[in-house]
Amino acid sequence: MTTDFIKLDQFLKVTDVASSGGDAKMMIRSGEVSVNGEMEIRRGRKLYDKDVVTVDDVSLTVHLSDGSERIDTH
Repeated sequence: MTTDFIKLDQFLKVTDVASSGGDAKMMIRSGEVSVNGEMEIRRGRKLYDKDVVTVDDVSLTVHLSDGSERIDTH
């Protein structure tokens, strides 16, 4: 089963950027996370294929369209 999106807080947990949902929530609320170059404070923000999430100068690209949740780091 494939999905068209993944929520920001889930993405942070799946990529091990956040150790828990609470950790992801705090990171997002404190302004540490940006999506496509803009600060994002909504933990439920839907991420789509090729969106770029940046935390602490590390960028992660979302890949969902090929049926696998693959992450590229920059």
